[in-house]
Amino acid sequence: MAKRNFAPKDILQKEFKPKMRGYDPADVDGFLDNVIKDYESFNKDNQQLSDENERLRAKVDELTKQVAVGGTSPSSQPTSTVTNMDILKRLSNLERHVFGAQLDNNQNESHRL
Repeated sequence: MAKRNFAPKDILQKEFKPKMRGYDPADVDGFLDNVIKDYESFNKDNQQLSDENERLRAKVDELTKQVAVGGTSPSSQPTSTVTNMDILKRLSNLERHVFGAQLDNNQNESHRL
């Protein structure tokens, strides 16, 4: 990880020497206050992402061990029990819907002629 040059405290405590035709100190202080807020937000987001990354790495390690041992992962287990009878009922309903619509269309066309 890259080394940071400044901590929020370093930015807050930084003082600039006034010059004859320099910047307005109030503008510089206001800008630095916004930089500090962004920097703190960046640090917070970075910490959250690091924590999530660690959690996910641990999960990957756990699942890898389960696969190596021969255990089944939760995603490979069926979520519901579908019987052959359920499949046949669904297939029958689908055929009735598809072919029934075709028969209705054929009958309507023959009546028009």
